[in-house]
Amino acid sequence: MEETVQTPPKWRPLSSMSRRVLGVLIEKAKTTPAAYPLSLNAIVTGCNQKSNRDPVMSLTDSQVEQTLEELRGMGAVGEVQGASRVPKYRHYVKDWMVIEGDEVAVMAELLLRGTQTAGELRGRAARMADGIADVAALKPTLASLMHKGLVVSLTPEGRGQVVTHALYLDREMAAIKAQYAGGGVVGASPLATVSPAAAFAPGAAGATMQASTSESGVVPGQTPGRTASPGLTESGDAVQLREEIRQLRADVERLKQEVEDLWSNLR
Repeated sequence: MEETVQTPPKWRPLSSMSRRVLGVLIEKAKTTPAAYPLSLNAIVTGCNQKSNRDPVMSLTDSQVEQTLEELRGMGAVGEVQGASRVPKYRHYVKDWMVIEGDEVAVMAELLLRGTQTAGELRGRAARMADGIADVAALKPTLASLMHKGLVVSLTPEGRGQVVTHALYLDREMAAIKAQYAGGGVVGASPLATVSPAAAFAPGAAGATMQASTSESGVVPGQTPGRTASPGLTESGDAVQLREEIRQLRADVERLKQEVEDLWSNLR
């Protein structure tokens, strides 16, 4: 009997701009298929959206174009020559990450927003996946992605479980894990609690991002981290209420995004 040879995964850690560009391509393929593949201008617009993005960025055409070239070199993105002379781009994440179905939608939301609770992720990914009706329906997809090494659980499984993708650079992932190992607050921007001097010190392993808007595209002050009072405890009812509020906010945000996508199609 011949042994099945498994092809090693092609995916690798990505810079913040690469994650944003790839997330936008996946999202728009799902939500606005009539306008997909995307032109450079459409990708720039999608990267700089203020809704469903964390952090908010302000990327230039040249930054996105360079990022697309890098992703093409990795085999994650391809250029398509259609009827028009304008180059358009599409993603190849199904092969690059070896994912399918609802896994694609979940990875898109994690790439666009990073660390979030399972409830928040369910609400946001549901706009791109019919099979994620609730958190219970999301669990098998998360389990599959964790098995593939694409998703990391930052807190124990259960109500309020926090997850993120595994495509962060080593320095970023270490900072995120350190935050939640120390009881970091759900919903806080992962690097918001890390001082620039520590997070972006010269010579940091794998450092490709900078703190300035001109180089990373991150708009300062858009996503401040939330802090909690040390030693604060909550009753089970309070925890449940907080999670329900998060899910309601995620549902409202999903509806806003759907309206925005519909409006984009009409234009």
